[in-house]
Amino acid sequence: MSAVKGATSDTIETDIPGRMDRLPWSRWHWMIVIGLGTVWILDGLEVTIVGAIGDSLTQPNGGLGMSTADIGVAAAVYVAGACVGALVFGHLTDRFGRKKLFLLTLGLYLLATVATAFSLNPMWFFICRFFTGAGIGGEYAAINSAIDELIPAARRGVVDLAINGSFWLGTAFGASLSVLLLNPSIFAPGIGWRLAFGLGAFLGLLILLVRRNVPESPRWMFIHGRDKEADQLVRTIEDDVEEATGEKLSAVHETLKVRQRKSIGFGVIIKTAVQRYPKRVVLGLSLFIGQAFLYNAVFFTYALVLTKLLNVPSDLAPWTLVPIAVGNFLGPLVLGRFFDSVGRRTMISGTYIASGVLLAITAFVFASGALDAFWLTACWMVIFFFASAGASSAYLTVSEIFPMETRAMAIAFFYAVGTGLGGIIGPILFGRFVGEGIQSVAFGYVIGAVLMVAAGVVEIVFGVEAARRSLEDIAAPITAQSEGVPA
Repeated sequence: MSAVKGATSDTIETDIPGRMDRLPWSRWHWMIVIGLGTVWILDGLEVTIVGAIGDSLTQPNGGLGMSTADIGVAAAVYVAGACVGALVFGHLTDRFGRKKLFLLTLGLYLLATVATAFSLNPMWFFICRFFTGAGIGGEYAAINSAIDELIPAARRGVVDLAINGSFWLGTAFGASLSVLLLNPSIFAPGIGWRLAFGLGAFLGLLILLVRRNVPESPRWMFIHGRDKEADQLVRTIEDDVEEATGEKLSAVHETLKVRQRKSIGFGVIIKTAVQRYPKRVVLGLSLFIGQAFLYNAVFFTYALVLTKLLNVPSDLAPWTLVPIAVGNFLGPLVLGRFFDSVGRRTMISGTYIASGVLLAITAFVFASGALDAFWLTACWMVIFFFASAGASSAYLTVSEIFPMETRAMAIAFFYAVGTGLGGIIGPILFGRFVGEGIQSVAFGYVIGAVLMVAAGVVEIVFGVEAARRSLEDIAAPITAQSEGVPA
């Protein structure tokens, strides 16, 4: 089980992908999941806490003297930072390796979050939120690409969905924590919201300690001229897995021939994605825009819908986020295994279309005046059970269907486009709809439903069946394609 040198110094024939994919699940894989995957809990915590502390930041005593418009600017700055961070760090991840970047992006998040806790004025707060978002955006590119390349093909779907779904654990935790930290009888004004950011940094530091033990992706290493190191790393992993499971690993006979490159130009990456895989580009855009519009539209305005249109007291509105977060977390957790067994195309299209149809039904019932706050929240919980699995599968899809050299950049591009459009257009539209009344909000839900169903149809037409297949089989490396290996 070794990487075999080819006839020329820059061409190798390697069995590393097959060796990584045939590994049984072990404690080593749990280390990968904990070290890399738990960061989504931080993202959920960040987004929820900022939404919850908005009122505290506007207070003259203990706040930053911000206006309600400033709170909206802070949210937009965070989204902008996430988009920029995804694109910048996504390109660097493909060029310099997964490990360097997933350590750098988490480090940036930690520094920016700590700095946020010591904000003295709105401008400093905005700058910190931008860099916090940049760190999280970079995480999406670096982490999703690394996880896909380190997890066996047979379990890639369920693991990816569960990890992306853990965002909602952070959301539920953040909603519950906010009630405690913002209670003036427990913490003085100006202390609670700062502690919230400090806690996020503390959790990030714990994750960083585990992440130091996560190795570089062997798949990235052998393409970038480090095949001997990659072979030795995989040998070490195999020894660890055999010791943990007590199983003797089977031999691997499938090999992949690639021409090594130290780096691959940005132009080559874009050309490959657009010219070789135009249908996959359409698929990725459809999946991301649909889910981003739905999520950002609902979650940026759900509290306004409850308080302004359904007369829910403002101190009770945040609690409704907890059952919605539970539905979001359970969806990927319960349905994830079917993405590996039933298949990607069926499950992705099914979850998108199901959530879209359920949202359309909810819109019509809501418009009729038949839903109070309890039943509207219950509807959201059911809708997002399916939508969350679908949204998580969007990240899984774009990380699987493009060549290894473009993987992180592909994730970054679709994340940035989807988040940019959904995070800007969705909240603007729904903010206006809330002011116009229930009928307009229901119309907004119909728009979201149409986008989700349309994305599901695109998946049926253009979807790639990637379940239990090697990443190199789904999309051969660019260098392998140049040697005549089919994509």
